[in-house]
Amino acid sequence: MSSPHIAVYGATGHTGRLVSAELRARGREIILSGRDAGALKALSDELGGARVHHATIDDPAALRELAGQADVLIHCAGPFTHTGRPVATAAAEGGCHYVDHALEQHHTKWMFDTLQEPARQAGITMVTAMSFYGGTGDLLAGAVAEGLTGIDRVITAYSVSDWRLTTGAKQTAELLFADTRRITYTDGEQHVGYVEPRNAVFPFPPPLGPRTMIAPVPFSEVVTVPRHVRTRHVEAQLTAHTFEDEQAFTSEHVDAATRAGSRFTVAAQVITADGGRAGQVSGQDLWRLSALASVEAAVRIADGHGPERPGVYGPAEAIAPGPFLRDLERLGLFTLTLPGKAEA
Repeated sequence: MSSPHIAVYGATGHTGRLVSAELRARGREIILSGRDAGALKALSDELGGARVHHATIDDPAALRELAGQADVLIHCAGPFTHTGRPVATAAAEGGCHYVDHALEQHHTKWMFDTLQEPARQAGITMVTAMSFYGGTGDLLAGAVAEGLTGIDRVITAYSVSDWRLTTGAKQTAELLFADTRRITYTDGEQHVGYVEPRNAVFPFPPPLGPRTMIAPVPFSEVVTVPRHVRTRHVEAQLTAHTFEDEQAFTSEHVDAATRAGSRFTVAAQVITADGGRAGQVSGQDLWRLSALASVEAAVRIADGHGPERPGVYGPAEAIAPGPFLRDLERLGLFTLTLPGKAEA
């Protein structure tokens, strides 16, 4: 029996290269795909030879052909506002398992609203929002909330320093913060409409301590967390200083070593009438965390260790979040702190 093939769409971007290199280091059969045939060939040569499949976003036949060749497809090419639907649709039509790095709320909602039944009929698992932003918070929320009842609110908070955006990430950020139809989750319901941003203070534990935050930020937790945590409110927050660093938006062409210098702490606070509890991860290089999280998810699915039933899932729905975070910690991606039972 041949080894499962894992396709990487957007393989020549920063995240795609990290994903491709990790898969090759694990001895996996990979297919490199994207819009630039020359860059794909060059990456294949760097990795010692890998299959290449040229496919642009506006070529559904080529995308469908890619899905037909692969067992799992990891989608790394943002902004997902533009690229998400064509690639995810091709995966569903081609009967190919799928993992994406989207943090965009509307793409995540569209995945659940539109592709749930096609995924079930095709017998495939589709995991959306397995990204640093959105995905890390979702996993932490699931791990921290385990066993709790009467949850009033879940807050995910991101402290990020020295973030150097890629071209795709810059375009994504610009689209997100210009969006006036943001999704929120309040009073046990999802809402869509204009949201007035505010400053908040999140109580990160020492040594970081309390930080001024932008709240809410339009990340995917408002769509994914209520699917596995019964709560009345979900909100994501981001440190105000993250975008005060001018280099964040002027560093599209820095080298990989510089881009790896980002430092982060992500926390999830689950609040109940009795107080609640929190957990967090702290580490360096958010890009590597995002890449390896998607690799871990894709490998599990390829090896038959995904969800029992086909369909569309968020990160913490698809994989038990506490053990998954522990596995990522063992890869040296961060230091993890979880409360009580969730640490087991």
